[in-house]
Amino acid sequence: MTKKSKCEFDEYVCDILENKYFLETKKDLHHGTSKYEHSLRVAKLSYKLGKFFKADLRSVSRAGLLHDFFFGTRKENPENSYLRHPVTASNNAQKYFNVTELEREAIKTHMFHHVLIKKIFPFVNRKEKATIKEFKPKSKEGWIICLSDLIVSIGECERFQFTYAFNVAVLLVFNIILFKN
Repeated sequence: MTKKSKCEFDEYVCDILENKYFLETKKDLHHGTSKYEHSLRVAKLSYKLGKFFKADLRSVSRAGLLHDFFFGTRKENPENSYLRHPVTASNNAQKYFNVTELEREAIKTHMFHHVLIKKIFPFVNRKEKATIKEFKPKSKEGWIICLSDLIVSIGECERFQFTYAFNVAVLLVFNIILFKN
């Protein structure tokens, strides 16, 4: 990131990074790192992709940082589960940071690729309920958060790289086939 870009990014997210509730994410392990570090990586990549795709940079930076803003682990509470945690994170982002509707939608839909995988392979996470309509990103910013989270997760989860690579491939194929304009 250039110095100018770093200053701009920092300006968008400084209130979040200094917030005592967000700092609690440093204690939670996520993809083999802290949830804080994971979210910061997603936010920075989202900012870079946002520049490339001419998206709302403030929204992608903030949504990227808050996409996993839930307390505890996915196994501790049903609302933190694999496919439901985006809703929890979106609600927390609204509660603690009064995010915009665009940011809220991007946070809520960041697991869309996993919803597609579940629809294709219903035996995966059988207890989880999620619909494509509910979790399909409705904005460029939403797609950027979804893609950034996936890319960062691949890098963080070496033991799951094949699964994530497979998910990316399936996501791209289905986007090409199902969502053509």
